[in-house]
Amino acid sequence: MSEADRLHELLGLPAVDFRSGTEGTPRPPAAAAAWRISVDPFNPDEGDLNWEEAFDAFLEAVDPSGVEALIIGQWGESYEETSAYPIGLVVAAADRLTSLRAVFVGDLVVEEAEISWIEQSDVTALLDAFPDLTHLGVRGGTDLIFPPVKHESLRGLIVESGGLPAEAVRGILGSELPALEHLELWLGVSAYGGDAVVPDLAPLLTGTRFPRLRHLGLRNSELQNEIAAAIGSAPVVAQLRTLDLSNGTLGDEGAAALLEGQPLTHLTSLDLHHHFLTEPMERRVAEALEPHGVSVDLSDRNEPWDGGGAEGRYTAVAE
Repeated sequence: MSEADRLHELLGLPAVDFRSGTEGTPRPPAAAAAWRISVDPFNPDEGDLNWEEAFDAFLEAVDPSGVEALIIGQWGESYEETSAYPIGLVVAAADRLTSLRAVFVGDLVVEEAEISWIEQSDVTALLDAFPDLTHLGVRGGTDLIFPPVKHESLRGLIVESGGLPAEAVRGILGSELPALEHLELWLGVSAYGGDAVVPDLAPLLTGTRFPRLRHLGLRNSELQNEIAAAIGSAPVVAQLRTLDLSNGTLGDEGAAALLEGQPLTHLTSLDLHHHFLTEPMERRVAEALEPHGVSVDLSDRNEPWDGGGAEGRYTAVAE
């Protein structure tokens, strides 16, 4: 993921990098920004602070009781030290971060670490510590732990990965999240730990697990055709307003199964960008949905590697 993929906002607030040692520099009010705490162990010009020192400086410089959104950026050599390090520090400050509503863990780009090099941990510690958290985002699936949890407030959950472990998928979909409206999972590829299969999605597809769900993203998967076929008959689709099956290996067979399933004309948007559809199938999808007011994203059509068939298709993000 390139520099363009760095988080620009969270909870509708612009991302602002906190820099320690800049006490005289004007800063926005605590509640007016999504504060990114990040250190660069490879750049001495950025100083020699570790993430704990940078976070302590942040808590002293910015009123922690007003902070609503926090972005955990590079915390060191993140492919050697897991996110348990910064998460533990944020959890320890929960009594000071009394307004926190959104956290994103792992806002790293390729210049810092490939997505599958980011060492995650049990991110549900944040949900346990912050019962009023409404949005949680995670980048990186390596060693990600997400046991089933109960959380009354969470409305948005995004997990970006080149390979999402099946155990984490099962934990997410086994959680009680009655307020959840937006769910986005980048399932990835088996070569980078993405070993979930379509049956693992069963609790989600029934439509009973998350009654308020309105946006579903099952993205970046090497099983995109199988997922599209399952979505075609999944009860959850009736409650959705937006559906995202982008960045994966979707081909004509998956798109046909999607169209031949239940009606999708109630959706406001269907995102299929980064796909392997032929031009005739692209037209078929557009003609089936766009006259009904569905916005369909069919950009970024790809050809399989080496001119091969399905085995030559690739996800947008892997390593």
